[in-house]
Amino acid sequence: MKADSVTAPRILVLASGSGTNLQALIDASRERDFPGQIVAVGCNRPKAFALERAAQANIDTFTVDHTRYGSREEFDGALMAEIRRHNPDLIVLAGFMRILTTDFVQALRGTLLNVHPSLLPKYTGLNTHQRALEAGEKVHGASIHFVTEELDGGPIIAQAEVIVAPDDTAESLAEKVQRKEHVLYPIVVRWFCEGRIQLGSDYVVFDGQPLNSPLVLPDDGAAAAAE
Repeated sequence: MKADSVTAPRILVLASGSGTNLQALIDASRERDFPGQIVAVGCNRPKAFALERAAQANIDTFTVDHTRYGSREEFDGALMAEIRRHNPDLIVLAGFMRILTTDFVQALRGTLLNVHPSLLPKYTGLNTHQRALEAGEKVHGASIHFVTEELDGGPIIAQAEVIVAPDDTAESLAEKVQRKEHVLYPIVVRWFCEGRIQLGSDYVVFDGQPLNSPLVLPDDGAAAAAE
């Protein structure tokens, strides 16, 4: 049975673009047994298609246009005010292309999740697929991690792998990785809403125990814990 809307953890999603990961989360949230509810979607770009996806799903939306603020601190202050207004238990960054300030991240510690298109700690930052190809990687993928002050450096919860084919381009690799993100992100969000994952001092707690290495979704699609 679906979690009661009064008691279910409240999820707020932040996006900047088309919102394909948002759509995967919306689709997952419609499942009868999904343990959380998406209460709002926020964007820093007023014309982001993610806002349309949310509107089509009757989810509240808001925009904090970063171009209207003179500093990161001012932008983050406005964003924090919107977040506080919705009182979420979990904030999911789904293609949210803003670097958040230390004070912002610290204030929301343990409630911020992010997806990154590489097998962290490899290839933080941008252009991950091209960099993986240039390095001759045979396996690439995506990571979901808690957000901390270090860019793409928070404790990793889970990863999804893809095999790099000889004829892969940055574009084809991006498509393969994104398909895995759409599977993995709802799983991790479900774990959070079920209380199975928390952020320790500098590590992930999974089912009450420190997670020594990320949980891995291999390219065959079968979820398994990394040794």
